[in-house]
Amino acid sequence: MDNTFADAIHPCQDLEGVDLTKGPGMEGKQMTYRTTLRSAVCLAALVTGSAAFADVSAQQVWDDWKTEFSLYGGDMTVGSEEMSGDTLIVRDIAITASDDDVSTRVDIPEVRFAEQGDGSVSITMSESYPVVATAQDGAVITLLVSQSGMELNVSGTPEALDYTLNADSFGVALQDVVDNGTSVTGEAQVVANNLSGTYATRSGDMRNMTYDMQVESMDVLVDLQPGTGPGEYVTVGGKISGIAMQADITLPRDADMANAENIIASGGAMAGGYTIDSSEVVFDINAEGDQASGSFRGGAGSLTGQISGQTISYIANTQDIALTVASSSAPFPIDVSLAEYGVTFEIPTGVAETPQAFRMGIDLVDLAVSDGIWSLLDPSNVLPRDPATVQIGLAGLARPLFDMLDPAQEDAMMASDMPFELNEISLTQLNIALAGATVTGEGAFVFDNDDLESFAPMPRPEGEVSVRINGLNALLDNLVTMGLVPAEQMMAPRMMMGMFARSTGNDQLETKLEVTADGQVLANGQRIR
Repeated sequence: MDNTFADAIHPCQDLEGVDLTKGPGMEGKQMTYRTTLRSAVCLAALVTGSAAFADVSAQQVWDDWKTEFSLYGGDMTVGSEEMSGDTLIVRDIAITASDDDVSTRVDIPEVRFAEQGDGSVSITMSESYPVVATAQDGAVITLLVSQSGMELNVSGTPEALDYTLNADSFGVALQDVVDNGTSVTGEAQVVANNLSGTYATRSGDMRNMTYDMQVESMDVLVDLQPGTGPGEYVTVGGKISGIAMQADITLPRDADMANAENIIASGGAMAGGYTIDSSEVVFDINAEGDQASGSFRGGAGSLTGQISGQTISYIANTQDIALTVASSSAPFPIDVSLAEYGVTFEIPTGVAETPQAFRMGIDLVDLAVSDGIWSLLDPSNVLPRDPATVQIGLAGLARPLFDMLDPAQEDAMMASDMPFELNEISLTQLNIALAGATVTGEGAFVFDNDDLESFAPMPRPEGEVSVRINGLNALLDNLVTMGLVPAEQMMAPRMMMGMFARSTGNDQLETKLEVTADGQVLANGQRIR
């Protein structure tokens, strides 16, 4: 819980997927390095982004900045603060933060807060500064954060601040990795190009921040020689285009990020996400004598999430995915494509007097693999090799009986047989196509929470679901032909289909499962309970 919320409240989360330390000789250390890099990059981004909480005078801007840093559980020391005319100059800022896995230090030579004479403040800072992260096992990673052409202007009132941000670039580059005396050489960096956006902060009993950022493109470059073996290397190049990020964040004024699990229970909330136009990556890796190269391409994608005392949601979707890999250890190239990938998850989390909506689902549309992969599974080419699809969607109403994100209620919730009242559930989508067979269906049930005995521990359902299956007999025959299943073992499934499904055409089956108001369970009108 604590890591999820802490990662979500700052846009630096979008860099987390770039693993600059994955490569030869790094086995067993990837989790440590990933955590180290994420903490370092997030702290570096926080240094830049914290100026969002600014005021109308230079001193007030700086004071609010220091207050904001304190929320994140770090320590800050300052070499000097000097007012020169209308500009406050702060030098030698050192920010440190630590957790169980890593300690991080950021050193910023200088930040200037210049009053513009119109009630606004312009903020500039050193164009680059180091970030040093030290893991518990002694590994040390040094990053260099840099920006070019950054313009940050703040206006408004102490309780309602609005600011604009523009920058030609913002980047994080790997300077050095040292682990037990072994140094990784080469280059690794992530650079965001042509950034622009707006921020707004509102202060009262709670602190609210909204942001809307656009990034023209983000470049990823990795060219590393781990030094663990002759000729070993890791090369990655990529670009993400058309990035837009939005968020609406509410935090208690006394929020303690070191105990982030209590923030939601104290009224904190976050909603936000991003969209991208396209992404592409090429890679070439040589490790321990095995060489692999390939590419990844993705079309339009989006992610939205929300976490609050009432709801948790996560909705992601990516179009037009294609992956190609050629490896010296594989006898053929691997090609995988997917027209669409999506995940939906949304549940209520807080105690309510009335039922609340929930939904969940998965979309895998037109999954296709290369003939080499098919030949491993079906060398005789028995099965149809059409793209596969799996789409399943559920939605309904439920009433939580506990505040699921309140640590004080965790034990009672875990001890409960039913931490919520299930009121309705619907099968909103069922579409499966695989190896020549298809399955479709729909249905809905309502639940009587006054009857917890008939179907204990669940409340008694009432409703029906219908499922249609095409090509199942042909698929079973093909499995026998391939030798995967003995013919005699197919008798039992065929008998079950005869009992619970009725034929509606050539190799077409349909079954309707119904639960009546008096607790009977019927399959195609035949009582089975």
